[in-house]
Order: sequence, then structure tokens, then C-alpha cells
Amino acid sequence: MTGFDIDPAFAVKDEVALRALFPPTHDLAVQKCLSRLDPHSQEFIARCPFVCIGTQNADGKADVSPRGDPAGFVQVLDDQTLAIPDRPGNNRLDSLANIVENPQVGLLFIVPGFDETLRVNGQASLTTDPALLDRMQVHGKAPKLAIVVKIRTIFIHCAKAFRRSKLWDPDQFQDRKEMPSLVQIVLEQTNDAPTDPKVQKQLDEGLEDAYKNTMY
Repeated sequence: MTGFDIDPAFAVKDEVALRALFPPTHDLAVQKCLSRLDPHSQEFIARCPFVCIGTQNADGKADVSPRGDPAGFVQVLDDQTLAIPDRPGNNRLDSLANIVENPQVGLLFIVPGFDETLRVNGQASLTTDPALLDRMQVHGKAPKLAIVVKIRTIFIHCAKAFRRSKLWDPDQFQDRKEMPSLVQIVLEQTNDAPTDPKVQKQLDEGLEDAYKNTMY
């Protein structure tokens, strides 16, 4: 596969050129942007078991990280502040390290069965406050830290992307077994995949055990 470069003749290089490609923003799309949580936003967050966190480090290196827990795991501390528990992961700490360097974050809240999403932009900080972490216990285990987000803007995003993708349509669900397991993919990417199927099976079973025993 050869490398791809954008033809400079067709590159969009500034906002004026960008906006010339599209009709003006509808007034309602501008007006729906809030700076505080209203009752509808709070209910959306209370129903949400999954959120993506977009971050950047000081040099602009971007990262998006998924976070999931029982519905309502993101806590509303006040009408302009949210708290997200940090559960055990792979300890790369990409998002957390980015927040330390650059507190600007974007959140995308997703509710199963909802075609709309909730978008939040704001400023994040990390805390190990025991009183807050204790409120975030699951199965008797509190997180090591929480991400606290001061909201700058918040709005409901329309359903077009989810309807185009048919994300919740069972007829569109794909068979995960058509691709290799996570362990096999990673080992092949690092040139360390076993040749013996029995060994691969043991590794896959080990990962499933880890999921069961280290989720919290």
C-alpha cells in the first residue's frame, strides 16, 4: 500500500474556506449549546453507561479513551461539574497524563438504544479525594482517582451518525469470531504470536479470567 498525501489544490486550510462549503448553521443548533446542566442533560447522564474522553497533551498529541460502568457512573457534582471514576486498565495512562499537561477535554456520552448523544467540552483535573472516591465504589472497590470536569459547553447531538451506521440494529451486528482474538492480534502485531493453537487458546482463556477478576 502506497502512502497517501492530500493534493494541495484541494486542501481546506482555513475556517473561511471550510464554512464556504456548507450552508449557515441553523439558529437552533447554536442556541442548544448550554454552559450548565439542565434537567434533560442530567437525565441523559444518569442513563449513560459509556463515555468517550478526548484529550491532548501539551504538544497537541490526541487520544480518545472509552470508559464504561453501570448506568449513572458519571456523577453530577453540581450543574457545571462532573466526576468520572478511573477503573483498572492497562496502565498506559494516556488520557490521565494528557490531562495533567493539558486540561481541555471533550466527552461523548452514549446510551444503548439512543440514537442521540450528549457532547460535553470542558476543563478536567484529577483528584484522589477519599470522600468522592468512596461514592464511586462498585462491588466494594473504590477507584484510585477520579476525573473532575468543569463544563464549558454541553449539548445534545442529533441522531444522523447513529442512524447512518445502524449501530443498534441487530441485523447489522457482526460476528466477533470472524477476526482473531485480542490476544492474538496484539501478539501478531508484536511478532510474538504462538504457532500452537492450544497455547493461543490458553492465552485467550487467561484474558477472559483477567476480565472477570480485575474489572474493579
